[in-house]
Amino acid sequence: MSSWDGIDEFTAVAEQASFSAAARRLGLSTSAVSREIARLEDRLQTRLLHRTTRRVELTDAGRDFLARCRRLIDERDEALAAVQPDDQAPRGLLRMTCSVSYGERFIAPAVNAFARQNPELRIELDLDNRLRDLVGDGYDLAVRFGHLTDSRLMARRLASRRLILCASPDYLARRGAPRDLSEIASHDGLIGSAEHWRFTEAGREVTLRPTGRWRCNSGAAVLDAALQGLGLCQLPDFYVAE
Repeated sequence: MSSWDGIDEFTAVAEQASFSAAARRLGLSTSAVSREIARLEDRLQTRLLHRTTRRVELTDAGRDFLARCRRLIDERDEALAAVQPDDQAPRGLLRMTCSVSYGERFIAPAVNAFARQNPELRIELDLDNRLRDLVGDGYDLAVRFGHLTDSRLMARRLASRRLILCASPDYLARRGAPRDLSEIASHDGLIGSAEHWRFTEAGREVTLRPTGRWRCNSGAAVLDAALQGLGLCQLPDFYVAE
């Protein structure tokens, strides 16, 4: 129990001369206000208010206590205001992580604009395709694709993407285009950071594990390999939109 308990409620009732009006001012229920004042009087072993069905009046002790409470509340509010920034602008360090290519194309420009608008804020943006332990590694937030698996975290959807199966015209001329998912296994797969390729067939999700002699964890490098005719790849739509 805090020594402050009941003081705001008592002061509001004394100034409003009404429990219900004080409750509205404080955003509390009338019963909660009455309960806090009763506890305060019990701690002080002093009656502060005379209550009747029509009005609320201060006792002599209540009038003296009200004057002191007003000074305490004013000093408390001044102390709180003194340590709060005048403009409430973000300050301190913001650490975040994002995958490399998506971060370079979309997140970094947005973060840079945010940094320009908030000059008191320090920002560390870590572009890394590895899944990071946000809590253990000290990150404030991460931008990632997929579903949240860590129950300690909260997620908000920012955007969506489509995965595109693609190859160069030269490769398709030599090897032919796969007519269905079963034929993908016979093609040279250009494997990126994802171990499985995902498709939707007849309303259900299907995953395939590609095979091939080429692998790289950079989407840009996978795209270049595909353009040079080395095989099939699956990439997010923002890589191949052009």
